[in-house]
Amino acid sequence: MFAERSPEASLSALSLRDKVGQLFIVRPEALEPSIRYESDAELPPYRLQAVSDGMRARAREYPAGGVLLYGHNILDEKQLKAFLKDLRALPGAPLLCIDEEGGRVSRIAGNPAFDVPRYESMAALAKAGEQAVYEAACAIGAYLRRYGFDLDFAPVADVNTNPDNIVIGTRAFSTDPATAAPLVAAYVRGLSEAGVLGCLKHFPGHGDTRADTHLGFASTVKDWPGMDACEMIPFRAGIAAGAPLVMTAHVAAPAVTGSDVPASLSPVLLADKLRGELGFTGAIVTDGLEMGAVRERYGSAEAAVAALQAGADLLLCPQDYCAAFDGVLDAVQDGRISEARLDASVRRILALKIR
Repeated sequence: MFAERSPEASLSALSLRDKVGQLFIVRPEALEPSIRYESDAELPPYRLQAVSDGMRARAREYPAGGVLLYGHNILDEKQLKAFLKDLRALPGAPLLCIDEEGGRVSRIAGNPAFDVPRYESMAALAKAGEQAVYEAACAIGAYLRRYGFDLDFAPVADVNTNPDNIVIGTRAFSTDPATAAPLVAAYVRGLSEAGVLGCLKHFPGHGDTRADTHLGFASTVKDWPGMDACEMIPFRAGIAAGAPLVMTAHVAAPAVTGSDVPASLSPVLLADKLRGELGFTGAIVTDGLEMGAVRERYGSAEAAVAALQAGADLLLCPQDYCAAFDGVLDAVQDGRISEARLDASVRRILALKIR
């Protein structure tokens, strides 16, 4: 859909609904009208592993800019390639996305039906050094590209400084930012070498927290100088290495923002800090908006609009996709979000698809 066009030419060809759709990366189940769910824990038994006519019909009305696959969407190589081919043909020319970090968060390497390299954890791999991390990222990127993926939500740029942290742990390269930084950069370069988009996560850092944002509210007590001296070191290295995306955390940082608003919805952290102080010019994607830290406090439409107003470009997995889509559309139509602001995000997204 966009391969032969510049971002500006592609943008001019899009309707308002098309533009709004580009902002969303959704689960396949969000496009399947027969599936209704209150929690992502309900989804694995459906084993949605093929595109249905119902999905095609919904995507015509609610096109999505990306689709994120989870382990239960993946059976084997033959099924995966066919599924991705059919997903790519949906309206919106969706980016095909996955969490394949290496280690315990690996949707493909965690499936015994696939003959791919497997890694104990990024913390373990870090002990082998920068070249080993680069080669691992090249290998991961190569099989993702072979199957048809565009974007890997990796590497984890968090610094695992809190021993009570229950969500990051060995997903991070190190407890030391200076050790983690070149490894994060090496991972970014490896994915890029393989032709896959990488994504630094979880800004402004999920390593110095105790709670799990999948389940509910989480916060950090650090102020910005404290973050800049620790958490920002790997993020700066990854950005310098050319990372095209940064994923936000749903972690509140009241010592930075003066509020308990999650980072994903904070203009202080996204616009002032990530864009301003770190100079990041790529695409900002939220962590899953269906996660407890957001879902417990905000409706789907409210969260989507707030994230855009804060500075996010891509809205990941809202609890109710159609409600979130309609909410953003309404916000553009009534002026809460200007069309110029919408276009700025869509340009960044189209640049990912055309590169």
